[in-house]
This record gives sequence, C-alpha cells and structure tokens, in this order.
Amino acid sequence: MVQLADHRPHVRSLLALGLPLVGGQIAQVSIQIVDTLMLGWYDPRVLAGVALANSIFFALFIVGAGFSWAVTPMVAAAAAKHDQTRIRRVTRMGFWISMGYAAASMPVLLNGGALLRLLGQEPELADLAQDYLRVAAWGLFPMLTIMLMRSYLAGQSRTRVVMWVTLAGMVVNALFNWLLIFGNLGFPELGGPGAALASVITNLCGVAALAAYARRAFPEAQLFVRIWRPDWEELKQVFQLGWPIGMATLAETALFSATAVMIGWIGVAELAAHAIAIQIATLTFMLHVGMAQAATVLMGGAWARGDLEEQRGLARTALAVTVVLATATVAVLVPLRAPLVLFFLDPADPLRDAVLATGTGLVVMAALFQFADGAQVVMISLLRGVQDTRVPMWLAAVSYWGIGAPLGFVLGFPAGFGAVGVWVGLAGGLSCAAVLLGQRLWRVKLAEG
Repeated sequence: MVQLADHRPHVRSLLALGLPLVGGQIAQVSIQIVDTLMLGWYDPRVLAGVALANSIFFALFIVGAGFSWAVTPMVAAAAAKHDQTRIRRVTRMGFWISMGYAAASMPVLLNGGALLRLLGQEPELADLAQDYLRVAAWGLFPMLTIMLMRSYLAGQSRTRVVMWVTLAGMVVNALFNWLLIFGNLGFPELGGPGAALASVITNLCGVAALAAYARRAFPEAQLFVRIWRPDWEELKQVFQLGWPIGMATLAETALFSATAVMIGWIGVAELAAHAIAIQIATLTFMLHVGMAQAATVLMGGAWARGDLEEQRGLARTALAVTVVLATATVAVLVPLRAPLVLFFLDPADPLRDAVLATGTGLVVMAALFQFADGAQVVMISLLRGVQDTRVPMWLAAVSYWGIGAPLGFVLGFPAGFGAVGVWVGLAGGLSCAAVLLGQRLWRVKLAEG
C-alpha cells in the first residue's frame, strides 16, 4: 500500500479541500434523515407517500446534477490557468443547462401521481406523493442552482463556505419542517407538502447565501452580469461532459434501489435490516464522496497544467486516503454492529430479534464494501478531473448491472444466502467498477506518451 507519508503535500491539499466537503455531505444526509424522522412522527402514511415521491424526484435530480458536477473539473482547469473568462463562461452555461433541464422535468414531477398509479402503487399513496411533488417540483430549480454554485466554488478551492451553508441549511430546514409539517406557531399544518415547502425555502436561502459569497469572493468574475447571453461552444462542452456523469450516478443509485427490491422479496425483517444498514453505509460513504470531490478539483488543475507526474501522485494519494478511511470504518462498524442496529429499533418491536440477526451481518458487509465503494467513487472522480466521463459511464453501468445485480440475485436466491448474498453481489459490482475504472485511469489517462 502507498504510504501517506510519501505524499505529504498531496495529503495536505486533499484534506484541506476535502474535509469541508465531507462535512457538507454529512450535513446534506442529515437533512434527509431529519425529514424522514419528522414525517414519521407526523404520519407514517404521509412518510410512505413522500418516499414514493422522492423515488421520482431524486432520480430526475441526480441526472440533472451531472451537469453541475461537470462544471467542477472545467472550473478547476480554468482556475489553474487563471482564466476567469472561461470560469465565467462555463458556469453560466452550466446554469443554462441546469435550468433548462429543470423546466423539462416539470411535466413529469407535476404528474408523478399518475405515473405511480401506472406502476401499481396504492391510489392513496400516489395522491400523497402527488401533493408533495406539486410543491417539491419548484424546488428543483434552486436545488440544481445550489449544486452549480457548489461546483463553481469547489473548483476554485472554496469548500469551507459550502460546508457552512449546508450546515445552516440543516437548521433552516428543520425549523421550517417543524412549522409547516405540524402547523406550529400559527403556521398552517401542511403535512407532506409542508416538508416540500420547507425544502424549497431552504434551497432558496442556500442559493442566496452562495451567490452573495461568490460575488464577494470573486468580484472580478462578474458571474451574474449578462447571464442571459448564450455561449454555445461552452454549453456544448458542459452538456457533453455532464450527461454521462448523471447517467453513471443514476445507474449506481438504481443498483441500490434494485437491491432493496430484491431484499423486499425475502421478508419484512430483512428489508428493515437492509434499510438500517444502508443508512449507516450512506453516512460513512460521505467520507469517500467528499474526498473524491476534492480529488476531482486537484486532478483538474494538474490536468490543465499538463503535469502527468502530479496527476499520478494525486491518484496514488487519493487511493491511499480511501484505504485508510475504509480501514477506520471497518474498525468502528464491525465491533459496534449490534449497538448500531439496536439504535434504530424499538425494544418492544416483535421483529426486533429477526432484524438484529440480519442487520448485524449487513453492517459487517457495509463496512467491508467501503473499500470497493470508496475506490470506485475515487477512480471515477479522478477520471472526471481529466474530463473523461463517457467511457467511465459505460464501465460503471456494466459493472453495476452486468455484474452486481445478477450476482446479487444468484447469491441471494438460487444460492440461498439471502440478504447477505444480495449485498455480496452489490459489493461485487462495486469492486468490478473500481478495477475497470482504475485500469482506465492508469493504462489510458496516466500512461506514458
């Protein structure tokens, strides 16, 4: 294994840039957890309807976010050359595409209830989902704008503000949830639509905060001056780099959704155990996501300078940091697997023992596949840094759906390993992605000549 001490400058750069992004990612996940808790306290049926609504909303959001993620390496490359004009052009066209995409998504979101009925969902739950989506749909515009501003700032190594704005958003969202879901302090009791409105308000506040900071930090950029003017060349480049990122992320998210569906075929206790393990795995995965985003920025700058040796050093360091983080995760999760599962369970729940029996095994799997999941997200993020997204999209999709999903089904059902077998398949798909993406990075992008 690469020794971190051998690459101290890269480690310092990666941690300085990545730790605030890790904090921001954890805060973002915490917002979702708070939404789930509050809606669960309000009415479990409303929570179920909102969960269905979000299955549509977040699928659309993830694809749209790909255009914002494409802005990060492009801005980083331009910043390495001190090219403020290109930074402005790229960011503006990222905004154009994001807003166009949000507008195109509106008919789907505003008719999400009908779509859910066609998919066989209960009419009552479909109606609850539609009530939520009628409000949440308008939040896609500020949500994608926040993603764009985060990419613009991260590409110029301004990541601390992203963390602080996300943390503030967590507080704002919780406050407005309390006011609008339950109708406290004289506010109307809106239930699910109240949660959607709270999210819209939070995202609008986030846009205002990041835009104000960007104007103060980079007054010479004139980012918002004549933002309506088209730049077709840059728009084309952002689109070509961004859509494969969105599709690759969607393929990974869909794999986790398919895993939940397969485990749901096994039984209620197994599905509950899966839900707990996924919450834990998602929280720890944010460590890798934050570091991977920092790796994209640093690699983008090294790529723009044409410094192949720096690119290799960054790649080795990012992978080494991933291994260290994954090892630390295993050291924490494996010994604490039972208490962690019990934290999510009511002592009086009749399924408690069954959920615990399956859940402890899944938490061990969640710990172990941090190596594969962390490695694949770092590899694909480093490839984004050198502006390589289309081939990695196919490599990831084949790994997830050609290896991960079929292997999970075979191990879970014909082989009889149940939920743990499905998770082994999931880990197999992620491991395959890590290997293929690593080969793409080292043999194609970082090879001599």
